[in-house]
Amino acid sequence: MGDIREPLRELIECGLPQALEVMGERWSFMILRASFNGLKHFEEFLSELGIARNILSNRLAKLVEHGILKREPCADDRRKIEYRLTEKGFDLLPAMIALRQWGQKYGGEFVTEDPVLVDERDRLPIGPVSILAHDGRILNHQDLWMVKRSDLGKRADGSVAQAGDQIGQGDVVDLDAAKRAKAG
Repeated sequence: MGDIREPLRELIECGLPQALEVMGERWSFMILRASFNGLKHFEEFLSELGIARNILSNRLAKLVEHGILKREPCADDRRKIEYRLTEKGFDLLPAMIALRQWGQKYGGEFVTEDPVLVDERDRLPIGPVSILAHDGRILNHQDLWMVKRSDLGKRADGSVAQAGDQIGQGDVVDLDAAKRAKAG
């Protein structure tokens, strides 16, 4: 992945150790999965997940402290509290889906997805979570390279690349064109 590599002992300058500090254990992921499935109340998490009350309380507090969930009074009973995903929490969805797909692929024969996660419009299964280049090309591990921030855009042949238009929600990536470009 290039001539340089990340300073692996440096935990502050990498997002992975910071993410693991918040999400690095099973129950946090299971609570997040339950939140994506519409659970909002302490008692719902408790009964659906089969988690111990003290562990649930601790993990919910940690997810709230880190801004992944927020505590709000219920609209119909202000004495009850709801735990709702924040934008920061919703941003974890691609990572959750990638981990789920990895588990389905390598978790053994007993992993059968039902219900199936589909896109809302066509009701067909979603594709695999992919690493995309700035212009929408699908990348694999061989396409990744580490460079210093000061060398961004400097190609190996000395030319300089300009960032293209960013892809966004609802944009369609032309997979056939990406395959042709990679082959050609």
